[in-house]
Amino acid sequence: MNSIQNQDYTNWIVALKSTIKNRQIKAAIAVNSNLILMYWDLGKEIIEKQENAKWGSGFIDQLSKDLKSEFPDMGGFSVTNIKLCKQFYLFYRQEILIVEQAAPLLENGKNTIRQQLVGELESEIISQVGEQLVPKLQSRIFEIPWGHNILIIQKSKNIKEIQFYINQTIENNWSRSVLEYQIESNLYSRQGSAITNFKDTLPEIQGDLAKELLKDPYNFEFLTLSAQAKEKDLEQELIQHISKFLLELGKGFAYLGRQFQLKVGSKDYRTDLLFYHTKLKCYIIIELKLKEFEPEFIGKLNFYISAVNELVKDETDSPTIGILLCKTKDNFEVEFALKDINKPIGVSEFNYTQLPENIKQGLPTLEQFENEFKNIKLE
Repeated sequence: MNSIQNQDYTNWIVALKSTIKNRQIKAAIAVNSNLILMYWDLGKEIIEKQENAKWGSGFIDQLSKDLKSEFPDMGGFSVTNIKLCKQFYLFYRQEILIVEQAAPLLENGKNTIRQQLVGELESEIISQVGEQLVPKLQSRIFEIPWGHNILIIQKSKNIKEIQFYINQTIENNWSRSVLEYQIESNLYSRQGSAITNFKDTLPEIQGDLAKELLKDPYNFEFLTLSAQAKEKDLEQELIQHISKFLLELGKGFAYLGRQFQLKVGSKDYRTDLLFYHTKLKCYIIIELKLKEFEPEFIGKLNFYISAVNELVKDETDSPTIGILLCKTKDNFEVEFALKDINKPIGVSEFNYTQLPENIKQGLPTLEQFENEFKNIKLE
């Protein structure tokens, strides 16, 4: 091939690979959707038979044996999984019944009762349509694997929380272990709960999105710091665990560096951590304080935001956002400190594992542990 043909071929093969990958993803989703639908129907059949037929307690054990015998090459017919199919269908059917029972009240225009009984169920989640879920939720639960579905309904407290974790799993392509971590760390309650002034300092759409990205508190329990640790120690630990740090920050954060230099006049200033958010299209400064919130922290962060906007930000970038992470805070004090600030700032707490200094000093460093491991001879 000549150079032109080579370039044409390269462009073609890139496009071809993309097409094949997209079709693989669609095929995988289709296979998963059919599997979830089969489990849904199985759970429905079991519930209906147990309600209408007087079969004994050994019904599911016998069903498992019969299905395994008929379909020896298929998994998913263990007693445990059949019971999960029943739980899966029963859970969502109960939510359907809530809407069904509330329907007469809705028709009578009792808006207060409507809000209490239905909430988001009618508009966002579940509705009665020929004993099936509305397509919106149906497409959602069928897009995530079976294990994810079961984990979500077993660990979540309400239907709104379930919807949140389903959407987040799809949006972020979480593995089951990551999903479990996010549920155990109570992401649902933490997400979007930071105190900010975004409503007054950002356009509505960007402000809403930015607020939903912030958490309170942030979970840095993968870090181990002594009681005498300083901010630079926290910075260093977060960067050493950058993959876990980025997972906690959420999708879209691109790390640019620590102690980012800003020259203002004749002086040099340095931000703790600097990121660029690919969805918000803006720089994000994160300042770390291993102490209780103080109002003057806001002034320093406001100064850094102005400097980044002037010295780093491109005209196509959205306004720079500042995030202040403190060990503790008084929410009223934070709201008061943000009152007249015209730059977008959010304030949250963070958690980490704290060890007494004598124990911390006795632990080997990661480098020492790796060197010791290399010296171990396997028999």
